[in-house]
Amino acid sequence: MTENLHTTYKYSMKNLPFIDLQAIAHQAMGNYGFYSDFPNSVLREIHKLDGKAEFDQDPPLKDLRHLLWSSIDNIDSKDLDQLEFCERTSNQEIRVLVAIADVDVYVPKSSSTDRHAAHNGTSVYTGVEIFPMLPERLSADLSSLIEGQDRMAIVIEFFVLKDGSVRSDNVFRAVVHNKAKLVYEPLGEWLESLNNESRLSGQGSMPEAVEKIPGLKEQIILQNEAAQKLHDYRMEKGALELETIEASTIVKDGEVVDLVLKKKNPARYIIENFMIAANGTMVKFLEKKGSPYIQRVVRTPERWERIRQVVQNLGKDLPPYPDSQALSDFLAQERQAAPAIFPDLSLTIVKLLGPGEYVFTELGKGKIGHFGLAVQDYTHSTAPNRRYVDLVIQRLLKAVLYNQPAPYTKTELNDIAQWCTDRDQASKKVERFMRKVAGAMLLRERLGETFDAIVTGASEKGIYVRLEAPPVEGRVVRGERGMDIGEKVRVRLMRLEIEKGYIDFEGLKPR
Repeated sequence: MTENLHTTYKYSMKNLPFIDLQAIAHQAMGNYGFYSDFPNSVLREIHKLDGKAEFDQDPPLKDLRHLLWSSIDNIDSKDLDQLEFCERTSNQEIRVLVAIADVDVYVPKSSSTDRHAAHNGTSVYTGVEIFPMLPERLSADLSSLIEGQDRMAIVIEFFVLKDGSVRSDNVFRAVVHNKAKLVYEPLGEWLESLNNESRLSGQGSMPEAVEKIPGLKEQIILQNEAAQKLHDYRMEKGALELETIEASTIVKDGEVVDLVLKKKNPARYIIENFMIAANGTMVKFLEKKGSPYIQRVVRTPERWERIRQVVQNLGKDLPPYPDSQALSDFLAQERQAAPAIFPDLSLTIVKLLGPGEYVFTELGKGKIGHFGLAVQDYTHSTAPNRRYVDLVIQRLLKAVLYNQPAPYTKTELNDIAQWCTDRDQASKKVERFMRKVAGAMLLRERLGETFDAIVTGASEKGIYVRLEAPPVEGRVVRGERGMDIGEKVRVRLMRLEIEKGYIDFEGLKPR
């Protein structure tokens, strides 16, 4: 991986006591109400699966194995939920097909495996250990769209028009075959190397996986073109382009040795924009068929006035009422004018917007919408190996396709939405806690040192900051008076308790 793809922070860990990170991760899972292991009833169900998918369905599934499908994911990901394929039409639209793993085939409703998945609600990524929602024999094999294997899938079809708008079309079942597993970083680096003049010519350091498969180069370039059109159109409609710093923990021999900052790149934009369009298409398809569903929403921000203050501190202004278009325009200007500090600004806005949540939605009863994406039609349907709501949406879809009653009552869907919101937020707390544990390990030789930081949380629970380097979060327990989200401050490291994830700072004079 080249140096410009991430930033790392490394410190010596010699002669320091051993900390059992996996034990801490398992304890954190239990503390937040997750099952960290699969019960015997689930293991017995999975053991009985023979691994031979029944492709002979009635009505027959579409056979799309001949298409040049590929996936884009992290280098170590095995739970592959999506494949993509594009083609240009005669009227210069771009037809996009997104194949989603058919997890429901292997996980019947109300089975032991389903009940376990429903309880956890999501896979949890602690940086130390992954706690998958489904056993690895499913999520990393039988129900994963892994390279070189025929798999059943739900295919979402939409068209990207010349102006970047989406014409939603169809959702259906099919058999697919992943021709190539591509990785975000090398693929993104290659796409970034294509300057504006040669964007469609494919010049640059091409990943071997793209180079060796005839036609894949042109396929990925077309996907990049479609994603850029989708992105530009969403920005025009007021979607918020945010780029927060996401730190991943690197562990070697049980020690935290590195924090890696993942940055957005064109490969990640392909997946992001395709999934947004695919989820919107799924909503429109279910609504057209009269089916209830679970919506993914971000409500109109309650702390809009604080967002306005942050913007005013940068010499700009926003309307007195929440306006996603005005905020989007401001963010676009700041991203171009000050790219080095844009992640800090993004983090501030994300915290002030508030969390996403799941909401049961009935046809004709009105929708809340997703403020950050500036859309009304949005759900989660593209990651059924990793999120339970996506599996529920898959079952609702199949009921529609086969003219069967909805497999869930309205009360059940409402309960699932509320519970999965709780599990989604709890998973983020586990992941945040484990990042603090990792951060404390990196800082344990630096007590008394001072750091530049940004305030990331301000509530009755306390004031929280994230250091610039290393990107570690902790609480300000002294000198915090007057601090608010988005402020840049200077802090001194006062106390560490690694097993509890405690990182305490003293606030110094503002920067």
